[in-house]
This record gives sequence, C-alpha cells and structure tokens, in this order.
Amino acid sequence: MTGQLNLENIRLQFGGVKALDGVSIEVIRGELFAIIGPNGAGKTSIFNCISGLYKPTAGRILFEGEDITKLKPHQVAERGIARTFQNIELFKGMTVLDNIKLGRHVHLKSGVFAGSFFFGKAQAEELRHRKMIEERVIDLLEIEGIRKKVVGTLAYGLQKRVELARALAMEPKLLLLDEPMAGMNVEETEDMARFILDIKEEMDVTLIMIEHDMGVVMDISDRVCVLDFGKKIAEGPPKEIQRNPHVINAYLGKADAELF
Repeated sequence: MTGQLNLENIRLQFGGVKALDGVSIEVIRGELFAIIGPNGAGKTSIFNCISGLYKPTAGRILFEGEDITKLKPHQVAERGIARTFQNIELFKGMTVLDNIKLGRHVHLKSGVFAGSFFFGKAQAEELRHRKMIEERVIDLLEIEGIRKKVVGTLAYGLQKRVELARALAMEPKLLLLDEPMAGMNVEETEDMARFILDIKEEMDVTLIMIEHDMGVVMDISDRVCVLDFGKKIAEGPPKEIQRNPHVINAYLGKADAELF
C-alpha cells in the first residue's frame, strides 16, 4: 500500500523544547487514522505541520507524492486538505448556511465582474456549490432544520457539527479532525462518531483524528498512532494498541487497558 500522506522524520522545536522528535507516519488513502497520547505529546503540532501553520525544523511531508512541507496554509487547502479545530472556529454572528459556504472558497473560479452580476460562469458555479452543500453536506450531517439559524444561538454539539460541515464543503481529500468529540455528552458523541463513519464511507475522504475518548478511538479507527513527549511509541490496529505495554504505561493505564 502506498501512503496518501507521509510524514518523514518530522522534527519541530521551539527553543529548547522538542514538540516533535523524529515522527514518521504513513496514512493510507480511505482509512480512518487516529492519533492519541497525553496532553503535550505533540498531536496538534502534527496537524499544524500538515496544514502549514508550522514549518518543521527537519523532515518532510508528502501528500499524494508532492512535498507540501513549505507550503502556506491556503496552498495546503488548495491541495485538498481541510481541518476542524479543538476550539470551535466559526463566525458566531452568521447563519449556519453562510458559515458552511465559506468552506467553498478554494473552489471559486469566476471573476469579480461575473460574480457581481450573477450570470454565466458565476451563476453556474453558485448553483453547483449550492447543490453540493445542500444535497450532500447538510443532508449527511442532518442539519437541515438549523441551516438558517445564527450559529451563536446553537448548542455546543450542533456548533461542532457546523464546523465539520464547513470543512466538508471544501470537498477535501484528507480531513484532519482535532478532538471532534471534545466537550460533548454521550448522545452527541455517538452522533458525531456515526457522522464520521458516514463521511468515510459516502464521501471517499481519508480521515486523521485526534481524540481523547478512547472508546470512540478503539471503536471506529482503522489504525492508531500513539505519541508521547513528541515521539511515536506505537502504531497499529486498535486491538494491538490496547495490548501494547508501552502504550499502557505512557497513556492508557492498566485500568483503561483492562476495560477495553
């Protein structure tokens, strides 16, 4: 199998602090790949390197064979990589639909003049974008009933769903999910897990997920990578990770390992 995304010996250092210390990862097209580890292990640093927010001190990142290590965030997005954030990054005063539409910016092709008068290419483009958002994203995430509501008035779990919808509106090839279940109750967590599996199956998207809910990670992931102090200490199928003594000592703990 050839990786869709390859991190090769990634190192990231801030002064004397090593956020990432020689991390190598291969993510296969179409899989749900989870990254776990204690706080400060380097999980979000990996996402920031992939999305272009951080430039690695050493190593390189390949996406579909192209070296994207030094690309800017908007250039990474143009390649088909989208992400959600641990802390919701939405425009709270705008409607759900307007927030989702912002995710289509990388696909806008028509000029300003055509867009201003809504004819020709601009009209066709708008209709195509609307169809993609309304018939695929909104329907898949079951948010038809709130599409016209102001985001700031919604419950936290629904706001997380809207942020996911905005990322999907980019039609990404690779979607980075940064703690999608953080702060959710049991029902919201179950719904989000179901939506993530639906995205994987119906939208042909590769997913990388950072998540602290070990029940979710072990239930829905194809493979799991474990970080500790910026180093990769294990990688493999969930059942293998659960039995790994290094993972138990560093992160899961004996009680959690026995529970799983």
